Amino acid sequence: MTMTIHLKSSIAAVLLLGLAGFATQAANADALADITKAGTINVGVFADFPPFSSASADMSLKGYDMDVAQYIADTLKVKLNTVAVTGQNRIPYLNDHRVDILMSVGYSKEREQVIDFAAAYAPYYIAVIGPAAMPVKGKEDLGGKSIAVNRGTLEDTSLTEAAPASADIKRFDNYNSVIQAFISGQTQLMVVGNDVGAQVLAKQDALKPEQKFQLLTSPSHIGLNKHEDALKKAVNDAIAKMLVDGKLDESSKAWLKTPLNPDNLKD
Repeated sequence: MTMTIHLKSSIAAVLLLGLAGFATQAANADALADITKAGTINVGVFADFPPFSSASADMSLKGYDMDVAQYIADTLKVKLNTVAVTGQNRIPYLNDHRVDILMSVGYSKEREQVIDFAAAYAPYYIAVIGPAAMPVKGKEDLGGKSIAVNRGTLEDTSLTEAAPASADIKRFDNYNSVIQAFISGQTQLMVVGNDVGAQVLAKQDALKPEQKFQLLTSPSHIGLNKHEDALKKAVNDAIAKMLVDGKLDESSKAWLKTPLNPDNLKD
């Protein structure tokens, strides 16, 4: 009986030591060190999210997010490996260490329970877009104007709250219909996110559309796992340098078709 008790005690002690060792390894986990050792940073991106990331003619991903991801990789002196993610699987991919960081993550208190957020690096906002010749400076100028918007979206909610009662809000079932209504003259203005708006600003030279003013701002952050302080600092330092040396502004002009306003990087 005594031997059995001693044996059980010894086994328990080994298990406890093993668990303690595992806990210590977990506590000492350092994603930045792992990235440096591997020589590669795995970055989760949306594969079809223009102008932030989408396939180019040679099938490589290009866009605002890709510029930033490549800059981070270059700063860390490692190879960039992009991993296509979806809205449903990207946080599990991060938590399972299938990716080291995620691009285009909007901040929310719910997400903050499971991941950490590095600096905001990309503007995301809902804007009123109209012809350059039409004077529209604020929500009071929407009165009497016809405005296209995607039905039931955050854009719809934001516009409905801001527009005067005299505004003629025309709701459509998808963004293509919103864009078509605007460029065909069916509506005088449209309200879309800057990702959709960039596509219109880039292609409609005759109409000369421009962003009039913003209804809502919610910048994109880089997501990473919690307790990765070294990696977070490295990412934040890279974003800060891109902001100071004009690299973020260059990407904004190239992909979003508008200069970067640093105020749009504030939550």
